[in-house]
Amino acid sequence: MQSDLLFIRRKALAFLGCALFLATMMGMVFIDVRWMNNGVHETSFTEIAQELMLLTIALLFFHAAFRQPAVRPTLVLIGGFFTCMLIRELDFLFDELSHGSWVWFALAATAVCIAIAAPQPKRAVAGLADLLRHPSWGMMCAGLLTILVFARLFGMRDLWQHLMLDGYNHTVKNMAEEGCELLGYSLCLLASLSYLYGDRPKAKAA
Repeated sequence: MQSDLLFIRRKALAFLGCALFLATMMGMVFIDVRWMNNGVHETSFTEIAQELMLLTIALLFFHAAFRQPAVRPTLVLIGGFFTCMLIRELDFLFDELSHGSWVWFALAATAVCIAIAAPQPKRAVAGLADLLRHPSWGMMCAGLLTILVFARLFGMRDLWQHLMLDGYNHTVKNMAEEGCELLGYSLCLLASLSYLYGDRPKAKAA
């Protein structure tokens, strides 16, 4: 019973920590809308929070890849994936060089990560299976679906134009879409921390 109570307490504290983190992230949207005069744009607190979370996730996986040779190929690929997402979020900076040039930087990052992982395909597959078996994958999957599917569909201009008719306000549509993305990135960060630093069996070397 004692061990069960400790387990329940640990999970309850984790829940409260996640709730506090999500509330803090929602505060970024509140600041942009309430204090920054509806400033949900590329340099808003909301966007910066998204970019910082992506950078943190990528660095966490790259750091873990350096320390865990057994699953290094998988961790490098995951880190590369989130690096590409970061590059896409920073497209407005790369547009200063050339419009759409973010694609080439993302392709370069992809090529480097694949080149690192390719010589060890068995470890890459084993590491991916380890991630998919881990309880944190559910949260990671939910975050990715929120970012890549739900936010894109929920933020469709036609939907909001039909809803608001002549009173269409692009800032409202943008806030809804960016708020969904912020939630998705938050879930991905929490899942990454759980996977990399939570309790789990050690992956076996191939």
